[in-house]
Amino acid sequence: MKPKSKILIIAGSDSSGGAGIQADIKTITALGSYAMTAITAVTSQNTTGVKSIVSIAPNEISKQIEFTSKDIRPDAIKIGMLHSDQVINAVLKSLKKINVKKIILDPVMVAKGGAKLINNSSIKILKSKLLKKVSLITPNIPEIEILTKTKIFSANDMIYSGKILLNLGAKNVLIKGGHLNSSIVQDIFLNKKEILAFKNKRINTKNTHGTGCTLSTAIATYYSCGKTLKKSCEMAIKYVNHSIGTRPRYGKGHGPINHLSTIYINKKFK
Repeated sequence: MKPKSKILIIAGSDSSGGAGIQADIKTITALGSYAMTAITAVTSQNTTGVKSIVSIAPNEISKQIEFTSKDIRPDAIKIGMLHSDQVINAVLKSLKKINVKKIILDPVMVAKGGAKLINNSSIKILKSKLLKKVSLITPNIPEIEILTKTKIFSANDMIYSGKILLNLGAKNVLIKGGHLNSSIVQDIFLNKKEILAFKNKRINTKNTHGTGCTLSTAIATYYSCGKTLKKSCEMAIKYVNHSIGTRPRYGKGHGPINHLSTIYINKKFK
């Protein structure tokens, strides 16, 4: 099978393979596209938490983005962990040079185990500069609470916070509702013209490590293949839910989801 499109991932790594660059590569491959990477940080972590984070120098991140894109031009870009203002500025400069229009931003701020992955000055630059440059931002509830300085207890609160991001310059927002305590999970998509809720039955499991990374990357993959942004969100949510439902139950903590949930292997490969 020939890859349908090319995606550049700008994000941190996850040594346990459930989130970050590793989850992104698996997702893009499982959905039939070609993954390239610019690694922003190397983490030592497992399903129980993050042990250490080693930053990659901003100029090395820029080299990865620009040198890769010069040879193989991405159809879309997914941005994940950007842990310092120097890194964000380096990424912004490189994005301007390579000029790719379809960009999905997952504002990674807190790891599943609670470790903080971004500092306060970085959050300011993300809001003032990067937000305007991307096609879609995909915060979860803790992340949008940090970005908008609000508290969220309902879908209406999610919409209110989403409108704050739109007023700050975001073109489109997808707020992930998994952190609200309800049997139905609502993910809210909004822009200046429309508001749409994707509703799905909650799957009760602690095996949800990497769901945010996977969702944003799946959106980038579908979007790169010519689907609308709204349709890309809908399809990506279905893919993530199916991957949660078929989780492999690895690890002692927040285990990974099943990124291979879309793949069927022909008998000749068995």
